[in-house]
Amino acid sequence: MKRELLIGCGSSRGKRLTADQTESWSNLTTLDHNSDHKPDVVWDLTCDFGLPFDENTFDEIHAYEVLEHTGAQGDYKFFFWQFSDFWRVLKPGGHLLATCPSRHSAWTWGDPSHTRILQKEQLVFLSQAQYEKQVGNTSMSDFRNIYTANFEPVFVDEGPETFMFVLKAIK
Repeated sequence: MKRELLIGCGSSRGKRLTADQTESWSNLTTLDHNSDHKPDVVWDLTCDFGLPFDENTFDEIHAYEVLEHTGAQGDYKFFFWQFSDFWRVLKPGGHLLATCPSRHSAWTWGDPSHTRILQKEQLVFLSQAQYEKQVGNTSMSDFRNIYTANFEPVFVDEGPETFMFVLKAIK
């Protein structure tokens, strides 16, 4: 049975992206730091390190307008730790589906709770194939000493207000 996780759910339970054209949730678990939103799991993504789930638990993780509230711009260790943890709880071939403000949006830094920008260029660093292809041939930094997970982009769209992406967990 398919299992989905919605992190930083807030009071919304709408599905914004899909990897398999299903518009409704399947066996959904919600997670948020605010218990007033009545999530299934109360968990603070900024200080409770390591999602409270076993390896290979979910087929999909959905993160809508939440990743820009976690970590800090330039904190590469948190960046790689967080995506490694998403990879850990995804099943082989599972998907991470996310939206956040585009770097072109006034809300990117206009919202005082945003601590970092995510943009399409950063997704390159989540792919082991890109390390093989680029390290030594381009100026791409090599983080394989701290990052061993592996994602491949399935969908990337950067509009004037919203950056959306879907990554597939390669295991």
